[in-house]
Amino acid sequence: MCDLIPLSTQPQWQTITQGRLLFEQAFIMPTDAEQLYDQLFHQIDWQQLSIKMFGKEVLQPRLQAWFGDRSYQYSGLKLSPAPIPDFLLPIQKRCEQICDSRFNSVLINLYRNGEDSMGWHQDNEAELGRNPVIASLSLGAERKFVLKHNQTSEKLAYQLSSGSLLVMAGETQHFWKHALPKTKRVNTPRINLTFRWIE
Repeated sequence: MCDLIPLSTQPQWQTITQGRLLFEQAFIMPTDAEQLYDQLFHQIDWQQLSIKMFGKEVLQPRLQAWFGDRSYQYSGLKLSPAPIPDFLLPIQKRCEQICDSRFNSVLINLYRNGEDSMGWHQDNEAELGRNPVIASLSLGAERKFVLKHNQTSEKLAYQLSSGSLLVMAGETQHFWKHALPKTKRVNTPRINLTFRWIE
């Protein structure tokens, strides 16, 4: 059982232009984050799948796994669900508590090093609903996460260390893009779990 932040801790939501963010630097204690990272790294059946970009099939620059009770589609790719592993259920429950939201799915990404990345995008697929809440837990290597407003080009940046939680809520997915840029400074893997509700 991970030693998560106390239930009495009040989440400090940040109001941004047309959106809401929550950043908890120490959502999981370092030793528990390391243990969870090792468990996921060795037990998950990681896959590198292709997506459609500009009419072409390209391999995603990361590995991933999808768990939950619904399928998920993006960029021409359909992910079939598998049951969420039991050892992740306490993490899911605590994310639901701090976000005051329900989750029924989790997309897990493995970034093998700084060359693996996530380009600018929005999590605004129809099955995510009107104002989706996306809770992202980081494990392993620290990586820079950036957001950019669609209209004003305002940018925000966060250093996501192991055990940290970043939540995007409100209208964030409608007005902001986000990305995990490439970097030559990171040579070790990062795993992140993005809990979400699929309708």
